[in-house]
Amino acid sequence: MVQQDTGDLFERVRPALFNKADEFSFYGYGSVTEEDLWTYCVTKLWRKKDLPAIPVHEAVGDILSISPSRYMTHTQVEGFKKAAGNSSFGGLDEEEFRELLAPKNRTGAPGTAQKPN
Repeated sequence: MVQQDTGDLFERVRPALFNKADEFSFYGYGSVTEEDLWTYCVTKLWRKKDLPAIPVHEAVGDILSISPSRYMTHTQVEGFKKAAGNSSFGGLDEEEFRELLAPKNRTGAPGTAQKPN
């Protein structure tokens, strides 16, 4: 197996990334780029692998097997994780956040949210 740095692997699999991004665009996911797919592969598919040791044929196979639903689910989960780590509740102040999460009564009007102890 030939050792290569990650930049070399990226360049060698770039046609597969381009084709997969083009496929995503065909299915209506036009904002997905080659770099987005590369990041997905590195952080999700290959996170426990030695990146320079991955054979090109295996990397290309992994890239071509990415489904739009799998990629979008990963992207959403990562977005939720990022938002959860944001202490400002996504731009809402504490009162707005409590109101948003307050239970609603049967008429649909917001209930009263209790302040945490």
